[in-house]
Order: sequence, then structure tokens, then C-alpha cells
Amino acid sequence: MPIDPEIIYNAVRSVPPGLVASYGQVAAMAGLPGRARLVGRTLRVAPNNIDVPWYRVVRADRSLAFTDGSDAYERQRQLLEAEGVEFRGLKVLPAFQIRFDALDAALWAPID
Repeated sequence: MPIDPEIIYNAVRSVPPGLVASYGQVAAMAGLPGRARLVGRTLRVAPNNIDVPWYRVVRADRSLAFTDGSDAYERQRQLLEAEGVEFRGLKVLPAFQIRFDALDAALWAPID
């Protein structure tokens, strides 16, 4: 059964400005734990005109998924830095990654 991309888009939209989430975190927030690659594919094929802050999603190691120096890499980094996100080398500093606590876990748990 296909997944409605809006589930993933809404999870990405919930990442606050100035923070990032990993593909795996977004998958968990969307009720799709373990489906990080699905999140990546869904964002990659999303229409250009959709209002989703895709640039707030990074790899699990807090690096950007694009090749360093590419136009896409530079665009994502500029968008994040404009929101105040800081980098050390090629990685977002840990303080800017969204964190989950018990309340978050309860809010984002899959609905049975």
C-alpha cells in the first residue's frame, strides 16, 4: 500500500526553524520508523512548488546529503545558516539537531 507523501511532508514541516532532523527522525515522526530511505526518496521527488522545508533534513551523522561544493549543497547550507544553524566543517553542530523526550515519543508514536 503506497504511503501518502503528506505524512512525510507534515513531519518535515514540524521541524522548527533553526533545527535539523535526520531522515530517520523524520521517518519516526511520520509513524514510519526505519524508513529513512523512504523519506529521502519522497523529498527527492517532491514537486518544486511544495511548501516543505526539505533543507532541515540531514543525514544521521548531521552531514548534508549533497556533495560538498555542489549547487544543491550550497543552497541547503545557505538556507540552514540563514536560520541560525551552525556547522563545524561539513556537519551541523549537535546543538542544532532536534531532540526527542518522553512527550515527543508519545506525540509521534504510530497510532494503532
